[in-house]
Amino acid sequence: MLLAYPFRFLVPRRAVPEAAVATAVALLVLAGAAAVVPTPVVIALAGGAGATLAGVRLSRLAVHRPAAPPPADSSWRVSAILLDAAVVAAGWVAAVWPLVDTRHRAVALLGSLIVVVLSVAGLRGLPARTPAPARLRGLVDAAGPTVGLTLAGWLLLPTATLPAPARLVAALVLAGLGNAALSAFTGRRRRSGDAICRGGVLLTLVGLVLLTILPSASTGRAPLLAVPPLVLGMLLTALGATSAVATSSVTPPTGTPATTWPRAVLPASVLLLAAGLHLGSGRTPDRTSLLVALAAVPPLVLRELLRGGAGAPERHAAHRRAADHPIRHREPQPHRPAATPESWAPATTSSGADGVWRADASGAGATWPDTGVAWSPAHRQSGATGDGPGDRAALLAALAAIGDVPAPAGALLLVELHGTEGLGPVAREDALAEAVLRARAVVAPGDLVTGCMGAGFAVVTGAGPVVAYALGTRLLATLTVPYQLAGSVLRVQASIGLAEVSGAGPADVLRQAELARRRAVQLGRDRVEWYDAFLEEQLVRRLDLERELPGAVARGELDLVYQPVLDLTDRQPVGAEALLRWRSPVLGTVLPAELLPVAEDLDLVGELEWWVLDRACRQLAAWVAGSRELWMAVNVTTRELTTPDFVQRAAAVLAAYGVPPERLVVEVAEPRVAADLSTVVARLAGLRSLGVRTALDDFRAEHASLAQLRRLPIDLLKVGPELVGARPAGQPPLIDVVVNVGERLGVEIVAEELESATQVEGAQRAGCRYGQGFALSRPATAERVEAYFEEFPSAYH
Repeated sequence: MLLAYPFRFLVPRRAVPEAAVATAVALLVLAGAAAVVPTPVVIALAGGAGATLAGVRLSRLAVHRPAAPPPADSSWRVSAILLDAAVVAAGWVAAVWPLVDTRHRAVALLGSLIVVVLSVAGLRGLPARTPAPARLRGLVDAAGPTVGLTLAGWLLLPTATLPAPARLVAALVLAGLGNAALSAFTGRRRRSGDAICRGGVLLTLVGLVLLTILPSASTGRAPLLAVPPLVLGMLLTALGATSAVATSSVTPPTGTPATTWPRAVLPASVLLLAAGLHLGSGRTPDRTSLLVALAAVPPLVLRELLRGGAGAPERHAAHRRAADHPIRHREPQPHRPAATPESWAPATTSSGADGVWRADASGAGATWPDTGVAWSPAHRQSGATGDGPGDRAALLAALAAIGDVPAPAGALLLVELHGTEGLGPVAREDALAEAVLRARAVVAPGDLVTGCMGAGFAVVTGAGPVVAYALGTRLLATLTVPYQLAGSVLRVQASIGLAEVSGAGPADVLRQAELARRRAVQLGRDRVEWYDAFLEEQLVRRLDLERELPGAVARGELDLVYQPVLDLTDRQPVGAEALLRWRSPVLGTVLPAELLPVAEDLDLVGELEWWVLDRACRQLAAWVAGSRELWMAVNVTTRELTTPDFVQRAAAVLAAYGVPPERLVVEVAEPRVAADLSTVVARLAGLRSLGVRTALDDFRAEHASLAQLRRLPIDLLKVGPELVGARPAGQPPLIDVVVNVGERLGVEIVAEELESATQVEGAQRAGCRYGQGFALSRPATAERVEAYFEEFPSAYH
């Protein structure tokens, strides 16, 4: 019922007690920090509350039948009892610890050790525990961040109350517990009950260790730092154990891709904070700090070695299984061998009994790998290259086998070649065959090279991501060497996408590598791009834009908003700039900065810009009919401006709506003018001959820009706020230079993107005639802009 429980959308009903306890504990900690409640009382009450609720949860789990069918093995009841005893002991330690003096804290320390023993024993009996090899792999991966957290602890822990050996041990213990908890909450099985329970136990131990090493509760408020992990840990222990038992017999726990960024960012952030506080206090790094920092190097090396070597037998078996797929093979062409650069050895192959062409033992001249880059005669006839069903099946089989290894490691590289599009089918096939030959000479003997796309191939390597990235750079270097084919030289570019095989499904790994490859293409080719989650968000957004933009004009999804331009002398409106908005029902409102690059790639810029010119002139005609003395500025790209019939088409639009030409301002961006300066000059001159005014947008006060400014037939010069800002002492603002040049050339200056009163004053003081920006007026719909104009009678005849 909504009235009975109005907050059910924020907190699930089953978690209401935990939310209530957490809220109460947070208020207690705030009261203790403000010295309203004594620190010992806060620790005792908070620990008691957390232990009571967690103990009740675990007791009910051990005694009552779970809501879901329990596991057949009854060891989970023993685990619930042990974990119950552990949280009760932790609560007892929290209650007793502040009440005893330093000499008697050995009793409380004994209680903490009891918590450790009970917790470890309880975790061992939970269903769906993480396999030992995976835990070992996790420890190796966590070694580097743990060393970093150890260094942070060494720098942050108090030196007055802890001798150096005890401080180092405490820092190491805290770092290990904290990083292990972070791994539990961010790993592949972070949503499983046993991972939540394990993370809760580790947080509880962090709280107990902090109580042990921080100064006495009677001398300050530092022990309050132990309360959040202690209480949160006890609550998560109970919730995780309950979830582990309730879900173990319903469906097997399934892994999700690990969230890697917290494990990289949080330890590094803590270390940077600790180093900043340490140095800010005037202290310098001691010998122990340097030794701990150096200790981070071996774990990183060991991690890469294990990533490259772990599961090697399984990966080789995967490659053998991949080779067993029915991949069609291309017979060699002895009468027309692919020519190679002088740095490449001649190809030498041997044919097995199965008719598959294999590399020689040295691998120096392997034309086709034994795992199956191959094309059949049917491919040759159709013009397709290397995109057969067998190739994809081999690739997915290899990725699946690697993912099934207890400690999966490896990487997938998708390679696409650019520059073969104009070749015939046979020449294109020969170029790809030569590329595969070169790749086979670069990769390791156990790596799989297989066809996956029409103009490229895939490489599955057992190396870790860093080594795989280095392999990608070597592939780039060798694949972009010119090709000698049929007496001609072919130069190609390559784009490589890299995705790590770390337990994700084969289809997911392939998708991730494909997204990374697309990103490499978008960024200019001849590069290796590494997949990450943010990259996927960007590329998925880009794919959505590319899918939805075609047809947006016909569907009526485009819109214009208008930003007034004001005369800075009297703050009266003199015109407006038409700004494009795409109101997509799928993607929401898309701004030009995101829209135009996609439109350029899809060759839709011309369609969009002519729509903008048409709608802007129609709106301008309405304003002219209302006797408003205003101009309308529209933006065009140099690509569209330089088309042969641009001036004639612009004149036709003006005539269609009966708009006086002098009311239209055509803006072109300065950074792109230099590429075709003579044509741009001719088109701008043609517009001015019609009476249309012209403007140069995004002007940069550089020597080359000032030099070409003299050649451009323009009426307005638009400059950004960066030219208005202050410069080093003794140097005038750049806007002064631009204004002086504009006065000599008879060009009026428009200061745009003015977002503060200071920028507006600076532009006016420098002599800018007009201004535009949020500090003056924001872009708005035509109706709102018209209402804004109504406030200025001088905007009319």
